[in-house]
Amino acid sequence: MTATALVRTALNATSRVATAPPGRVAFELFRHPIRRSRVRPAERELHDRAVTEELSVNGKRVRVYRWGDGRRPVLMVHGWRSRASRFTPYVQGLLDLGMSPVAFDAPAHGDSGGRTVTILEYRELIVRLAERHGPFEAAVAHSFGACCTFLAMAEGVPVGRLVSIAGLAEFGYLVEAFTAITGLNERLERDLVRRIEQVLLPGAGNIWQRFDATRRPELVTAPILAVHDEGDDVVPYRQSQLLRAAYDEEQLRLITTRGLGHRRVLSEPTVVDNVLAFLAEPLPVAPASLPDVAAVEPVGSSVSPEPVAPAA
Repeated sequence: MTATALVRTALNATSRVATAPPGRVAFELFRHPIRRSRVRPAERELHDRAVTEELSVNGKRVRVYRWGDGRRPVLMVHGWRSRASRFTPYVQGLLDLGMSPVAFDAPAHGDSGGRTVTILEYRELIVRLAERHGPFEAAVAHSFGACCTFLAMAEGVPVGRLVSIAGLAEFGYLVEAFTAITGLNERLERDLVRRIEQVLLPGAGNIWQRFDATRRPELVTAPILAVHDEGDDVVPYRQSQLLRAAYDEEQLRLITTRGLGHRRVLSEPTVVDNVLAFLAEPLPVAPASLPDVAAVEPVGSSVSPEPVAPAA
């Protein structure tokens, strides 16, 4: 029996006696990344070239990485159980375009402190980095990081354009996916939702609507490039289809890949090239100051492309 099956059996069996103990276990599993990703050998050289600094959010130490001279800053936002070094394939290309990449390891990830992180802590970090290094000419976000970036932009952080790679659109999908993986029964699922609302994110309002990237599209006016693999088994392709339905086709273009999955799509060279080409296109309007508050043909895979202008 697999570890997941053992957890599923134990949680559901004990929930028949009392919800609280298995509910707490399910909640802790939900909010903890559990393991930290390490810097890969291919990432090390560029990763070590970054200028580093530290911020603190809710008492958690956060490592920030910067490359370039600070002009034309581009924010890179990693996803769950990931880290800033996964954006290494983009760093040199951004530097060659005269841009300055900025990234961070979220709490409980990479070289940052803490054992947990929330979408609101991601948002706070994006706001503070925009105040310190922005306004951002662009943002490149992967997976859960895309959901966090959409939230920050909808709530006032100016970003000139956005790239969402394997992006999560619906915050509620996190519960859906976790429930499916762990096989939680309905009683435990309801308890998990209650704990997320009352313990993890108290006072955050209707989190299922507020954190849904499709609910307030009029608040995110930047051009968007979404890239998603149709076989993604972590964040389903449907999530980017929902984004495509929510935003005007002239605002959001979607590149669909095949055979890359959830993680390899981030580093696939032809995806990187198309992202850089999108970022090199002239901005229709320069990003405002911060308020107070292509065709992809992956190696060994096929694609349903939309045209992307060549890099300037």
